[in-house]
Amino acid sequence: MAATPPERLHFTGHAEADELLAREPLALLIGFVLDQQVTVQKAFSSPLELERRVRSLDAAEIAGMEPDALERVFREKPALHRYPGVMARRTQELCAFVASEHGGKAERVWTKAEDGRDLERRLLELPGIGAMKAKSLVAVLAKRFGVQPPGWENVAPSYPTLGDVDSVEALERYQEAKRAHKAKLRAASS
Repeated sequence: MAATPPERLHFTGHAEADELLAREPLALLIGFVLDQQVTVQKAFSSPLELERRVRSLDAAEIAGMEPDALERVFREKPALHRYPGVMARRTQELCAFVASEHGGKAERVWTKAEDGRDLERRLLELPGIGAMKAKSLVAVLAKRFGVQPPGWENVAPSYPTLGDVDSVEALERYQEAKRAHKAKLRAASS
């Protein structure tokens, strides 16, 4: 199940942020938590800016920060998210869970998974990760990191996700398809 991580994930268009996502599992999880109501680029570049502002991406350290202090970090211009208060809290909850349940090692969420269903369950336990994000994470882990426990295909999505993004062009195609899908849903509900 152990695999060589990619050199970078092509989620932000910023080399340093994309490299951090590939090398630091907690950055990847934080990016997924932040991936709502903002662009993919904003969500996944914010872990790098968070690391710069607090001087590390240590789960226990972030979990142990005073909530008001972390919220100030999120609100500092440019804000790390459109909803800095809520997302500071969700990030802190994620970090507290990783620190207490996984010894501060975010990668243990997937390296300790026995099979695909266990991987999905372990991802769903994470604060800020719902069903769609868990499926997208399964795809990213399987397709970009080679994390493929037995039966992972049974919990992987059958639709395009960030797991299919392997270049700047692929990110553009993914975002265009996502916009078209949302427009179709809006039209259907009108």
